[in-house]
Amino acid sequence: MAKQYDIVIIGAGPAGLAAGLYAGRARMSTLIIEKEKDGGQIVQTAEIENYPGGLLEDSGPSLVARFSAQAEKFGCEKVLDTVREVELDGPVKKIVCNKETYEAKAVIIASGASPSHIGCPGEADFTGKGVSYCATCDAAFFEDFEVYVVGGGDAAVEEAMYLTKFARKVTIIHRRDELRAAKSIQEKAFKNDKLEFMWNSVIKEIRGEGLVNSMIVENTKTGEQTEIVADEEDGIFGIFVFIGFKPATAVFEGKVNMEKGYIVTDQEMRTNVPGVYAAGDCRVKDLRQVITAASDGAIAAWQAARYVDELA
Repeated sequence: MAKQYDIVIIGAGPAGLAAGLYAGRARMSTLIIEKEKDGGQIVQTAEIENYPGGLLEDSGPSLVARFSAQAEKFGCEKVLDTVREVELDGPVKKIVCNKETYEAKAVIIASGASPSHIGCPGEADFTGKGVSYCATCDAAFFEDFEVYVVGGGDAAVEEAMYLTKFARKVTIIHRRDELRAAKSIQEKAFKNDKLEFMWNSVIKEIRGEGLVNSMIVENTKTGEQTEIVADEEDGIFGIFVFIGFKPATAVFEGKVNMEKGYIVTDQEMRTNVPGVYAAGDCRVKDLRQVITAASDGAIAAWQAARYVDELA
């Protein structure tokens, strides 16, 4: 028979870990289910400058380590497992995973999101061989090489600036003629001597022999295609993709209300199913940051604890 918890949290990113902290402090028996490692996207971030009260030298991993330690301090259990199916109706929720089935009176979905891909030929073949979605993970491999960053939002521009610490030149490829990033971020980018911009452009194909050494770029206004080839002495270049994220919510389709794959909640993180909450990047919201994820998690846990108490 599966062990029943007061609250089961799916995902151990900032939202899930904050929920675990608050649920544990509320004296709820709490389980966090994570399929890979704590932190979600934040573990790929080299510097965290906008988390209030964070240490100036904070990286994603260092901040997550403190999140995790706090959740464990207040009694959260944690398992590495992958959710395959959920039964969310009724007073007892069932979360069917690869290893075993878990039961709970309330569930908090904090499953996060994953990077969107370009979708062009060669991208999958060269992922890890020149194509990357994580500057923190792979920047050092391209020290003194040229790299290209795809995207024009906050994440793309910030990661491009981070890459200038390693690469000798970084070029942002953007499908429009202006960036979407916050003005303050743009100002920093335009002042960076190692940053260049390729406007109105998209990558149509990625090529190479073992590693990326060329790509076809198309002008979105004229349709003209150009092949960009690696410097002869280098033989390779890097392509870093930051064009958005896809919510990791497929397993919840048909179980809770969604909008374009994101889970719909009210301001108290309640879904349309009693006892089921969502927090962080997987839910419909305007701002997806560490601080908003943590806030979501705290609210969801508070509401879930109240729900469980009312069942007694």
